[in-house]
Amino acid sequence: MQLIEVPAKTGYVWFRQGIWLFRKNPLAFLTLFFTYLLVMTLASQIPVIGGVLPLVFIPGVAVGFMAACRNTIAGKPVFPTILVDGFHSYGPVVAKRLLLLGVLYVVAMALVLAGSALADGGMLLKVMLGMATMDQDAIANSNIPLAVITAFAFYIPVAMIFWFSPVLIAWHDVPPVKAMFFSIVSCWRNRGAFIVFGALWFAVATTVSFGLTALMQALGAGDFAFAILMPATMIVTTMLYCSFYATYRGCFGVQTPEAPDLPTTPAA
Repeated sequence: MQLIEVPAKTGYVWFRQGIWLFRKNPLAFLTLFFTYLLVMTLASQIPVIGGVLPLVFIPGVAVGFMAACRNTIAGKPVFPTILVDGFHSYGPVVAKRLLLLGVLYVVAMALVLAGSALADGGMLLKVMLGMATMDQDAIANSNIPLAVITAFAFYIPVAMIFWFSPVLIAWHDVPPVKAMFFSIVSCWRNRGAFIVFGALWFAVATTVSFGLTALMQALGAGDFAFAILMPATMIVTTMLYCSFYATYRGCFGVQTPEAPDLPTTPAA
């Protein structure tokens, strides 16, 4: 494993590679994403712990999705069960480390939401915990939009810490603390590429959301906008997840016969 520094324009390459990877096996990736949403929704219904349980499993599920990308490139089949790959394919030590990472992620997200209270007095936190409703009056009488921006600012270092740490734990046998350190260092060294990468996906998500909504309203079918926007959002989100694998392959010098590298100029 070798940490690599790349130029800012590489963010565009990662963006293209994520789309290319999704197009190689769209049905499998959409099935994975739908399965993930279904399982996490069911887990969230468990009393007491349902609110945090999905967050605990995110690092392990991230490894499963990365494994699906690796298998797709290698021409291997991808089944929904690969989502739990991180918890059963690398031994009990890795499984425990991923669960520990999940607990740390819960703590980090709690701190992010607590930080947002600096902007709105805790209204966003209450909404997220189900202690308040997100109605028009509540929004008008609070600083929730500012709280969202504040939470996003606090989340950036959290994302850097956890971006690569799950796959480093599972695929490179790196202890959690060291994996989080390597992750944030790699993200910081390649911050230019990540800024380009994030800006491109933000532009795509914004264009799809507002573009489809405006189109449906122009056609006089505004009531059906959600029915069109939902699957479109799922597709964009799944392509985004595929591009996470591209960032890993771009930031760490890893290539094996079982997982050949992504093309640097994916076909359109």
